[in-house]
Amino acid sequence: MTFSHTPDTPTDRPAADGDRRRWFALAIVMTAAFMDLVDVTIVNIAIPSIRRDEGASFSQIQWITAGYALAFAAGLITGGRLGDIHGRKRLFLVGIGGFTLASALCGFAVNPEMLVASRVLQGAMAALMVPQVLSIVHATFPAHERGKVFGLFGAIVGLGAVSGPLLGALLTEWNLFGLEWRPIFLINLPVGIAGLILGSRFITESKAPRALKLDLVGVALVTLGLLMLIYPLTRGRELGWPLWGHVSMGGAFVVLAVLVAYERRKSARDGSPLVELSLFRVKSFAAGIAVQTVFGVGLGIFFLVWTLYMQEGLGWTPLRAGLTGVPFSIAVSTAAGVSVQKLVPRFGRKVLQAGALVMAAGVLLYLWEAGRYGLGITSWQMALPLVVMGVGMGLIVAPLTDAVLSQVPREHAGAASGLINTVQQMGNALGLGLVSVVFFGTMSDHVALSGIGAAYADAFQNALGWVAAVMGVIFLLMFALPERPAQHVEGAAAQDGTAEGAAGEEKAPALV
Repeated sequence: MTFSHTPDTPTDRPAADGDRRRWFALAIVMTAAFMDLVDVTIVNIAIPSIRRDEGASFSQIQWITAGYALAFAAGLITGGRLGDIHGRKRLFLVGIGGFTLASALCGFAVNPEMLVASRVLQGAMAALMVPQVLSIVHATFPAHERGKVFGLFGAIVGLGAVSGPLLGALLTEWNLFGLEWRPIFLINLPVGIAGLILGSRFITESKAPRALKLDLVGVALVTLGLLMLIYPLTRGRELGWPLWGHVSMGGAFVVLAVLVAYERRKSARDGSPLVELSLFRVKSFAAGIAVQTVFGVGLGIFFLVWTLYMQEGLGWTPLRAGLTGVPFSIAVSTAAGVSVQKLVPRFGRKVLQAGALVMAAGVLLYLWEAGRYGLGITSWQMALPLVVMGVGMGLIVAPLTDAVLSQVPREHAGAASGLINTVQQMGNALGLGLVSVVFFGTMSDHVALSGIGAAYADAFQNALGWVAAVMGVIFLLMFALPERPAQHVEGAAAQDGTAEGAAGEEKAPALV
């Protein structure tokens, strides 16, 4: 996940070094960030249990995850701007309060439809909460302390990657109070309530003196275009691919073309579009956005089909499936640290391209093992391909944002950072929609009970082939990235020597 933040300004100064309240504020926003990160991974491991207990259809389980990603993506940039306009503390508290309420609605959902709607609300509230996290840090801590703080964020992200699947597996396996999968959402309630109470006391309010205006029309067009594309993908197979679905998917591109025209007009009119189209004239940024989108598609496909394969196909418990994923999470965290600190400064873009090839090799190795061992495959046999995949992913995720931003002018760094995270979430939602094609599309609607395992195994292998192809596309797209990421290009204001240009915007780290 990538966080972006806004620059220091004369009216937005960090707290003094002696103010201990800032460390309480840090603990609160880090806990909220951790809650969001874990929530994404914790749900995947419980999806098979939700499907069995609630009788959810295949398209509904896709929307349990895709609905969150879509709402999160659509609201991220607007959430950041609302914080700049109305106060980051205020929006953070609204976000964490809403996230907690949505978690309660998820936990007490009486049917799949209510669960999907609650997940969409949860994603929308996360879009209000998450953009404020590093903005609050930036407004609270002096520059010389931020390196230490960002290091802590990196550790929290790594911990979330490892603990999310395990926590989800344990909560589902334990069946606390007979609630089955519901505690994966209800666990957010005490954490969210504590964050709401403590945040109102310890977080200092801050605003941006020159915040951009909202672009609600742009948000509506983005959301409509994605819905017109993703909804027919998820429902098409169940409905026999009706004509309206093809018309809707074709119309999605018309809506996105309207979005581009509208954003161009809005940029000329008031300089506050949702999408800063001038960024796409920067070759490295345009290529990086394509990489982030396609990478999101690949991850969206893999993680859902992987958990379905292990639990539905192989019949494993949630705990065994969660433990099987530990080597992958550890490999990602380890490789990400080495990539940023040691490899990228020396080898530049080649590290990211090597990551794409290594991850593709891990996927192909997994594909080979799944075919060779069939339904008798063990967690230990999966460990090697998962470690290889994790290393490849780690080489990509941590340095990718810096590579994409390296040639972006400073005055657009915040908009660019927000857009990077937005398109990755949109790619993830699209990948989850494509699961109905690359995974469920290979399975017969009437599989005998004795053949379910084999059907899931075959569908998983087909999906892995698609993920490997996605990694190949990413490798090719990376040739358009700069060979060696550099610092932000100085904006025109900086060249003129104005205070605004000199202040610039510090580049937030990529936290994935």
